[in-house]
Amino acid sequence: MSATFEKCFEAETGDIDVMGHVNNAVWVRWMEDVATAHWESVADPAHVIAYAWVVTRHEIDYRGNIGLGEAVTARTWIEDAPRGARFDRHIRFVDAEGREKVRARTTWAMIDLASGRIMRVPAEITAPFLG
Repeated sequence: MSATFEKCFEAETGDIDVMGHVNNAVWVRWMEDVATAHWESVADPAHVIAYAWVVTRHEIDYRGNIGLGEAVTARTWIEDAPRGARFDRHIRFVDAEGREKVRARTTWAMIDLASGRIMRVPAEITAPFLG
């Protein structure tokens, strides 16, 4: 497996739905937050300024949930080199006991911010993420 990045999240009042646990849309927001934090912490600063990422697909398995004040750790990694402009990111959310709550594989595409167009991901951009 490649280098893993982690970020913790705690469920706040606005994250909770009528069922009393974290809303599915919040899990998706947290997926984007951990992916962005991983990108910004590892990528060359010039690449962070020049490129952005957009999600093209989410595949999510909800295996549990958390309530107000509970926390999870998101672990994310990239297993395989990009295919053209796209690559898959894996994300697992686990609680303090290590129980998996949510698992996802998301597909992202790289955008050249100057042109606004999707572009093929150069090897030098992905190298630090593949471990």
